[in-house]
Amino acid sequence: MLEEGKKAPNFNLTGDDGKAHRLSDFKGNYLVLYFYPKDDTPGCTIEAKEYTKMGPGFGRFGIKVVGISKDDFESHCRFRDKYGLTVLLLSDPDAATIKEYDSWGSRGIFGVGTLRNTYVIDPEGRIAKAYEKVKPDANPGEVLEFIKSRKELKSS
Repeated sequence: MLEEGKKAPNFNLTGDDGKAHRLSDFKGNYLVLYFYPKDDTPGCTIEAKEYTKMGPGFGRFGIKVVGISKDDFESHCRFRDKYGLTVLLLSDPDAATIKEYDSWGSRGIFGVGTLRNTYVIDPEGRIAKAYEKVKPDANPGEVLEFIKSRKELKSS
């Protein structure tokens, strides 16, 4: 895992909105960046639906939630449309960003692939909180509770 307090690696990835997105696009606000193995699989669906359900809670603080996987643009669009997802889904087909965020490795019986990790990135582009091997149904709530605990956001 990347260390809390360290600068978050930059990225330049295409989203399910058809646009290119970079870390710098989110500067000045907190960003939740979660990595997941594959669109439309049970755990990944649960996680994306939970983040969507909790979207208003994150939105209240001006926080964008972004999911990253190796899936391509078309897969992300199908996944988004099938479940009415509101999180931004970014495509990292060569896993370069996934690897830079220490989210690539052994998945046990599933082989090597994307690990289910989450990072909260602060307005200056530093890792504020890192979550490793998260539970898809619990992590969105844990992240929102962390966000609510931030003093600088309480006055917003």
